[in-house]
Amino acid sequence: MDTIDDAGVYRLSDSLALIQTIDYFTPIVDDPYIFGQIAAANALSDIYAMGGKPLTAMNVVCFPGTTMDMSILRAILEGGIAALRAAHCVLIGGHSVEDAELKYGMSVTGTIHPDNVLAKGNAQPGDRLILTKPLGTGIINTAIKAKMASERATAHVIQSMITLNKDASEIMQKIGVNACTDITGFGLLGHACEMLQQGTVEMVIHSALIPLFHEAEEYARKGLVPGGTRRNKNFRAHQITFEPGLPPETRNILFDPQTSGGLLIAVAEAKADQLLQQLREAGIKEAAIIGEVVSGNNRKIVVH
Repeated sequence: MDTIDDAGVYRLSDSLALIQTIDYFTPIVDDPYIFGQIAAANALSDIYAMGGKPLTAMNVVCFPGTTMDMSILRAILEGGIAALRAAHCVLIGGHSVEDAELKYGMSVTGTIHPDNVLAKGNAQPGDRLILTKPLGTGIINTAIKAKMASERATAHVIQSMITLNKDASEIMQKIGVNACTDITGFGLLGHACEMLQQGTVEMVIHSALIPLFHEAEEYARKGLVPGGTRRNKNFRAHQITFEPGLPPETRNILFDPQTSGGLLIAVAEAKADQLLQQLREAGIKEAAIIGEVVSGNNRKIVVH
């Protein structure tokens, strides 16, 4: 689960604004190179969710240099740089401290026209909700740590976590959408609730339409659920109404903390099919329409 997940927008002129974000977390996979890729993709995601273009990045490293070989740190940094290259983003430095626990992430700065910043809270009644990546990274990673995850599930989740939200961001900007957020540590429902903070709309989400990672439901039924799921559920329970009979594993997946998750996009109904088609044509095959925005001022989400 993310340790830090924050972004801010700073308007410099009528034609330029900077988006700045910082994000770091502890290892979730054994391969240090892949962990570096995932950490960088996760840090870049806030920029993409706001419609921005990543420009520069700085490493943020906590490393136990007396107990861990420096080759591990080198591989992590190389993985991070590989993700930055794919994003056409430049590494300009970083900060490191000696720490008992390994942590790695990035502070990323991106650019955008001030009038084009995509906010979380601008969803409109009638909008369709599109999710661009499957859910279940927290559950699958818990299974990986317990050495209970299959090779298929492991490969699926790693490929998703190292995949940038770059293409999805560029496509939604071209189509024109109303609101967007990236799905990370607060889970799908937690981040969806953030889109309701203005109190002018509510949401209906159809759980059967949500893309899931291979075996996520199976592992959730076995209790392989991270602690962050329970914290997310307790924090947002008052805003969620579940259809009676919805299985416990489904509820847990919807609150599952994601690492380098997809984008949740609110787009006008007339544009939804076009956006979905272009996402899938770009290789984002698991993108799906999972619900809709409705009128209401109670900041509630109904899950069927």
